[in-house]
Amino acid sequence: MSWIKVIEYEHADPQLKRIYDRVKGPNNNIDNVLSIHSLRPHSLVGHMTLYKNVLHNSNNELPKWYLEAIGIYVSHLNKCDYCVQHHFEGFKRLLNDAEKAQNFMQAVTANELNDIFEKKYLAGMEYAKKLTLAHTTIAEQDIDDLRAVSFTDGQILEINQVSSYFNYVNRTVLGLGVSTKGDILGLSPNESADPSDWSHK
Repeated sequence: MSWIKVIEYEHADPQLKRIYDRVKGPNNNIDNVLSIHSLRPHSLVGHMTLYKNVLHNSNNELPKWYLEAIGIYVSHLNKCDYCVQHHFEGFKRLLNDAEKAQNFMQAVTANELNDIFEKKYLAGMEYAKKLTLAHTTIAEQDIDDLRAVSFTDGQILEINQVSSYFNYVNRTVLGLGVSTKGDILGLSPNESADPSDWSHK
């Protein structure tokens, strides 16, 4: 499951169990990407606070399927199969169109997103790619280019934060050997109106 010790739900002390109770799925299942924090529960709280607000908050203006698409693309670029698998399941559920979802995944794998996205959304994906693979080359012009295709500054911030979050979590997963063994793919905290609701459904 990982290369460091992980405390399972049934062995968690009261403090960790309280946090686990907030994020657990069916049958007390805790996603491995979350239980990897078990030796430092405060970092699990930090992770979930960031994750919930960046990806699952009703104040975001961009469609959730698009934010998930950015996460999948960034994870693919980082060769983080764990996050690709998990978030592709959520993406399929949001899109509610298996064929479109599969076409998106094929485009990601082939790095041919121009066949999938309109100009505006393609520009956001290209910014996410640059931030992931060539972040030191980002310049103010990149932001101006996003404005030019009618993203607002708040929406640009959303793209930036989702891209940055996935770069963080990809490195957590890859750096600690987190696998999907025992996970239920695609669970997520879907109650976007309540930032404190972390339950995975």
